[in-house]
Amino acid sequence: MEKRIILRGVLVGALAGLLAFVFARIFAEPQIQAAIDYESGRDQAQAALDKAAGLPAGDEGPEIFSRAIQANVGIGVGMVLFGVAMGALFAVAYAVCLGRVGNLRPRTLSMLVAGGGFLGIYLVPFIKYPANPPSIGHQETIAPRGALYVLMMVCSVAFLIGAVVLGKRLAKRFGNWNATLLATLAFVVVIGVAMALLPSLGELAANVRDYGPQATETPLPLKNPAGQIVYPGFPADVLWDFRFYSIAAQAILWATLGLVFAPLAERLLAPKPAQQLAM
Repeated sequence: MEKRIILRGVLVGALAGLLAFVFARIFAEPQIQAAIDYESGRDQAQAALDKAAGLPAGDEGPEIFSRAIQANVGIGVGMVLFGVAMGALFAVAYAVCLGRVGNLRPRTLSMLVAGGGFLGIYLVPFIKYPANPPSIGHQETIAPRGALYVLMMVCSVAFLIGAVVLGKRLAKRFGNWNATLLATLAFVVVIGVAMALLPSLGELAANVRDYGPQATETPLPLKNPAGQIVYPGFPADVLWDFRFYSIAAQAILWATLGLVFAPLAERLLAPKPAQQLAM
């Protein structure tokens, strides 16, 4: 049974990744291109400042993949594979929860697991460390940024599981509604403490050294030695649109997992009780 559940999760995950890619290709890709254009313009302005100061020009290096390949094949394959991975993880979580979180219909459980996955794996970590388009982020902070995001995601998932367990235990004493509210409050408190303790990206050592203490890594206006702005800071509209469409793409992926997997799970799990009632 578990293998059949996981297989369905993988197939639905591939579909979810494909739908998320189509959405991202239409809406998020223009924001990525705008960020790349900003980065190119800023690099040219920085090169002009360096040349005026007598500094050597930096080597950009060869372009391994063209922009067209990155925007279509690269992102498409990446999102489909990500969808497959999330589909498998979703199916495993579904199989674990089956029969252990109350007498829920397969469809209902599917939506709850998908909602929990979206919340724990993506949305809560996003609040602390939101997605950024190209040109945002110091090269020396790639490893720390990745480690912090993974740590935030692990905390989110672990605390979410803990909240579910807590709610189930409190339900016997306070009832389902009050237990859910108490467990939700506990989750908000502990995840809030974790977010407060973890550093912001602007506080990383490389960023403080090069840009001073800032809250984020978003590029500030580029200034010449006289303090005049020669190139603007990163456009706020581009950053907002990119992050909004990033959340929307993930919402599509997890909603597809929950909605498409639901009837498949119902067909797989519901026939046996139905046959027993008929007998």
